[in-house]
Amino acid sequence: MSVINEFKEFAIKGNMIDMAVGIIIGGAFGKIVTSLVNDVIMPPIGVLLGGVNFQDLAITLKKGKDAIEGQPAVAPVLLNYGKFIQTTVDFLIVAVAVFILVKMVNKMRRIPEIVQKKIGTAGTLEETK
Repeated sequence: MSVINEFKEFAIKGNMIDMAVGIIIGGAFGKIVTSLVNDVIMPPIGVLLGGVNFQDLAITLKKGKDAIEGQPAVAPVLLNYGKFIQTTVDFLIVAVAVFILVKMVNKMRRIPEIVQKKIGTAGTLEETK
């Protein structure tokens, strides 16, 4: 089967649309989680740690230079570990949310199998006590 025919089959089955919807929703979810971390979670943690703004936490590796007599300014070289901490918290929240979602989907996928077993063994579906 040629690549073009495989792509047509893939697109017709709806997998491409499902994938596109997932990517769009995932992007929007990522923005929500980033806002949750940056605007809701990290500020109180910063206050508890003595008014620290995690966005500003950095180690200066090389100092910058001001613009002098027609020479352009040189920005400092920074190791922005505060932004890294925020991004790590962001990732952990997304990872936990995806884990919970996958667990729920897997549980829902098993429901028809469980129902079929109940019907198959008893001949009728009875309420489980």
